Amino acid sequence: MKNLLGKKITAALVCMAVLAEPFLLTACKEKGSNVKPADYGTYGSDIAREIAQKFPDRSAYSAGESQTGQYIEGKIKELGYEAEVQTFTGSGGSSANYIVKIPGTGFFCPNEDGIYELEHRIAIIGTHYDAALLPDYVPQEPGEEEYYEEGEEPENTEPAYTYDGISDNASGTACILTALMAYKDYKDVGYDVWFVFFGAGTDNFAGSEYFYQSLTGEEKAALDVMYDVDSLYAGDKVYASSGFKSLVANKKYEMRRKLYQSYDVCFSNTLWTNYGFDLYYNESGIKADLNEDGIEDVFKEMPNSVSDFKVFDDHMVPIVYFESYEYNFTRMDQMKETKNLNLQDYNGNVRRTPADSTKLLDSILIEEDKDRDGDGEVDCTGDILQIRINCVAFIVVESLLKGSDKGMTPKEYEAYRTEATRQTYMTESTSASVSGI
Repeated sequence: MKNLLGKKITAALVCMAVLAEPFLLTACKEKGSNVKPADYGTYGSDIAREIAQKFPDRSAYSAGESQTGQYIEGKIKELGYEAEVQTFTGSGGSSANYIVKIPGTGFFCPNEDGIYELEHRIAIIGTHYDAALLPDYVPQEPGEEEYYEEGEEPENTEPAYTYDGISDNASGTACILTALMAYKDYKDVGYDVWFVFFGAGTDNFAGSEYFYQSLTGEEKAALDVMYDVDSLYAGDKVYASSGFKSLVANKKYEMRRKLYQSYDVCFSNTLWTNYGFDLYYNESGIKADLNEDGIEDVFKEMPNSVSDFKVFDDHMVPIVYFESYEYNFTRMDQMKETKNLNLQDYNGNVRRTPADSTKLLDSILIEEDKDRDGDGEVDCTGDILQIRINCVAFIVVESLLKGSDKGMTPKEYEAYRTEATRQTYMTESTSASVSGI
């Protein structure tokens, strides 16, 4: 009888988990009912501008990158955490990843026999903190000046602004620090959440690669999702995308489910009402061989660029990639970050060009503060850097509450056990009553 009851409880748990999944809350946040979502003030935008101002030259393996890493470590300590500093050597020298690991409650996941056991699943929230101009735009060193004929005047190509990487990727770095700050208010989250600031991202994602290879086999198997934030400021819209491995046959939904959950967080909260913020997805629908497998794909819900997420995507870890861009084109070769007529010096591309400048972007993109609720009082900043950093940080953290596809949090599991036992008892009682008639 005990074995029969156990099997019935297990079956009931599985059935009820599937039916009730949309209604679950895997954790709670301590907040008042009238608090606006993503109301984090200027914390993140101040950090982004400070990084750009203090460390404009933070190319991979440089002294500026090292100083930026130390700055990030200091911000982590201010939030009450200790960073694990993971040093590594790349093609151009030494760099470091800064990691904050926050344990969760875990999830009860069914094993091969259908018995639920507590497992710890991992969610990575990451970004690279280095920044570098593309080689074509790097200023010439002394002694490398071009030769001009006598009487020939050199063309003045110096821009009226200075590159400092405010968009790529001071904005992403600040967003992850904002998410870390916000996460302090969340309790009983199922995931073990690892916030990772990658060094040498502009060197073929060296920091991300080193981090992944440093994981144990057990940790790799526990990875549920990687959220990557990059270049939030200059693009026309903010997009969320899945990785290229979502093109693998029969893997699309499995690899994109976390992406859809991010959309759900945005659309089910008042981000548009309060800030005019929307989260877009690439719906260009262009047909092309996107992953070079000889098969024509549909360019949709995917990015036109790669970042630190590529390392995880290559290993079949679901990823959600946040960026600012413009995908409203009909050909792949038309894709660029912005159609803004004031940002066409580099054909609408800003990342790793001299146009990625605080002075330039602030002068073009900051608007007047707004009265969004019509009560005559200003209630929304006109600083889209602040809005985008805060809203993306909110979406990432709230997405964690959607839980793991693999199991249930301890609170959910206990509730299901109680309900399944009650249902089984009622079924057996009814059967006994019918048999006795």
